[in-house]
Amino acid sequence: MKELRLMKGNEAMAEAAIRCGADGYFGYPITPQSEVLEYLMAEKPWDRSGMVILQAESEVAAINMLYGGASSGKRVITSSSSPGISLMQEGLSYLAGAELPCVVINVVRGGPGLGDIQPAQSDYFQSVKGGGHGDYKLFVIAPSSVQESSDFVKKAFEISFKYRIPALILTDGAIGQMMEKVELFEQEVRRTDEEVIAECGSWATTGKTPDRERNIITSLDLIPERLEEHNHKLQAKYKEIEKNEVLFEEIQCEDAEYVIVAYGTSARISQKTVQLAREKGIKLGLMRPITLWPFPKHKIIEYADTKKGILVMEMSEGQMIEDIRLFLEGKIPSVHFGRSGGVIPTPDEVLTAFEKHFM
Repeated sequence: MKELRLMKGNEAMAEAAIRCGADGYFGYPITPQSEVLEYLMAEKPWDRSGMVILQAESEVAAINMLYGGASSGKRVITSSSSPGISLMQEGLSYLAGAELPCVVINVVRGGPGLGDIQPAQSDYFQSVKGGGHGDYKLFVIAPSSVQESSDFVKKAFEISFKYRIPALILTDGAIGQMMEKVELFEQEVRRTDEEVIAECGSWATTGKTPDRERNIITSLDLIPERLEEHNHKLQAKYKEIEKNEVLFEEIQCEDAEYVIVAYGTSARISQKTVQLAREKGIKLGLMRPITLWPFPKHKIIEYADTKKGILVMEMSEGQMIEDIRLFLEGKIPSVHFGRSGGVIPTPDEVLTAFEKHFM
């Protein structure tokens, strides 16, 4: 029998982490994602599955605890919100450089600075461009519902271990706090140490024995040519991810003359905008990127030859639109509409913006 619950997005991600057979969560409270840690502590998963839950001294401590757990081949996860994710950037670069799998949740709030606790999407650049130092990428996936918040935790773990890359779930305060019906997947059994060694023993620090050589985890290499070779290896892996792991959704785009491109909460709002436009006889569609990296750029390139224009709707002052304009190469008009600081636009506002620029 399917298990259905009414849950917040934050609670759904926490429950999903337990059900994924995660070994450890290390995090620090910050609004609007504190329910992740609160739910995990209340559920006591150490009794359910043996999962370790630890409130770290800070976000810096939490991301370095992830580095330690991931180094041993364990499934580890953390969560925070925008300022806390900023503090984690050095650790994320280390994790990417050492090719360590892990899952990081960012429940975005308004900024810059401490900003406020309302939802925003102004962490796009930080997420998809590699917010830390060096040439690296994260696998970035953006839910637009509480159901996807649950499902994408499982997806993030799968991708992170398949490619040995940190995975980032980019959600926001609206989806994190809203309550919806969630169909929960079955509990997965945590891997035994023997299973971890069998799966990850070629790279993880599982200990030196007479029949097993030790592995050393590091992102440091003082020989420039060897470090360059490592960078080339990472770039080859990123190309493979771009080839195989792009996810997106199209809504009424087949006959559309114009398209809104939006993700997460903005996509939920824009779906209603499409309905309102269609009622007025405007052929408008919605393309929702699900993976923000790798981005579904092939679809944007296709639109450059088949559509009249694109409205990019994001709850920021304009970040994703820079990528979309690169893919369009100026072939058709592209316009940004957004609100910032935690203001959530209405479907009517989006439609008004569209009509102002394209009608």
